[in-house]
Amino acid sequence: MNRKKLQMGCAAALAVYLLSAVLFYWIAGEQLHFRVEETAAVTPAQPIGELVQGMEVRQPFTAQCDEVTGVMLRLSTYGRTNTCRLIVSLLDGEGSVLAQQILAGEDIEDGALQKVFFAQPVRVDRGKWYAVVLASPDGTPGNAVTVWQGNTISAARTEIPVEIPAGQELLIDGAPQWGMLHVTVQTRSHMQFGAFYWYWAAGGGALLACYCGYLLYAVGKGKDVLILRVISAFRRYGYLMRQLIARDFKTKYKRSVLGILWSFLNPLLTMAVQYVVFSTIFRSDIPNFPLYLLTGIVCFNFFSEASSMALQSIVGNASLITKVYVPKYIYPVSRVLSSTVNLLLSLIPLLAVMLLTDTPVRPAILLLPFGLVCLVVFSIGVGFILSTAMVFFRDTQFLWGVVSMLWMYLTPIIYPESIIPAQFMTLYKCNPLYHIIRFIRIVLMDGISPEPKAYGLCMIASVVPFLIGAVIFKKNQDKFVLNL
Repeated sequence: MNRKKLQMGCAAALAVYLLSAVLFYWIAGEQLHFRVEETAAVTPAQPIGELVQGMEVRQPFTAQCDEVTGVMLRLSTYGRTNTCRLIVSLLDGEGSVLAQQILAGEDIEDGALQKVFFAQPVRVDRGKWYAVVLASPDGTPGNAVTVWQGNTISAARTEIPVEIPAGQELLIDGAPQWGMLHVTVQTRSHMQFGAFYWYWAAGGGALLACYCGYLLYAVGKGKDVLILRVISAFRRYGYLMRQLIARDFKTKYKRSVLGILWSFLNPLLTMAVQYVVFSTIFRSDIPNFPLYLLTGIVCFNFFSEASSMALQSIVGNASLITKVYVPKYIYPVSRVLSSTVNLLLSLIPLLAVMLLTDTPVRPAILLLPFGLVCLVVFSIGVGFILSTAMVFFRDTQFLWGVVSMLWMYLTPIIYPESIIPAQFMTLYKCNPLYHIIRFIRIVLMDGISPEPKAYGLCMIASVVPFLIGAVIFKKNQDKFVLNL
């Protein structure tokens, strides 16, 4: 490679890294310093009754965080416009009030989840007891708010009983009840990553600069470096790759009346059918279910299509491979990149559903390319493995149809991860698509940056399969000609 061009490329890489580091710090904001979580709420199975003057509802809990920012309650007014007030307090184990908010009865919506944020986050000690206390100084029968209790958690079409620890039972005027208050405690915990972010960023920049220096040294000495060899191959065979991508894309919609419109219609129609089934027949309680569902469909459809096309990439190009020398990894990579065109087109209906569901489009959407790149890299890795297996074992195409269907049901596309029993969650999270789809959903639905750990998990979920696939492909590519 020309040394001058390499210098320009290294300078561009360092400039992009610096810009990305600054932009990421601005977009991620609070998520770099705090891990925001919320406790699971029980299913509101039974109303406690009207919260009238002199009555106190107390729900103890054990803190597993550094700060409490607020609570979320399900309140009922039975269609009335109440003039009473509701006092929401956070108490410590000794009964001292740490934070308090007063809600006006006329502002409370019947049957809705009421978010109550404290004026300032409240510092708490992990492992210590605290309590959410509800009271009304002027509530009267017919002019009071009703709160709910329960002792199960919803899981698909069933209810899972909750084991209530001793001392965490709901208390009404000091008397223990059979369940717990339907309340979600909003919490956040401090993370050291944010405090040392610029040190990490500077370290990464230094490593990148050192690697660029090594590449320049290697070129000057005439040494062979893998990454330079790959870049050179892509530059040399770039025209061929563009032709292969165009051919695969055109072949997919050949003689189709709607043609490219199917890239928009396919995910939308699939979402419409599954939305009707799972929001009515199976009664899904997932917030913003249309966007949740369509995000999972778009991501998994791309993975399924890309892996299936890559599976046939070597066998399907046998005539080319046996006659013309081209780096064989070009074929599965071009198939995945061809599917990436459909993925990018599918983002248009995805953004349309965001607007239709009044989901705010926030700066965090700029983080979406990271999740998409991880998805593409992961698909290329799987494509390497499948295309290699297909050369030696032609039944791979039939087995993969079954495996991909099973994979779909093991990925939270149409259901929430909360239905998975806690003892199986570690195994469940071994699914690479779980981390990638979760990342994309947080960016689109919550409009915030995921926690720093999510970036690392997405990179592991994509890079590890890619490296495994690349090694398997490289070790077997010389035998392809003998088995085509």
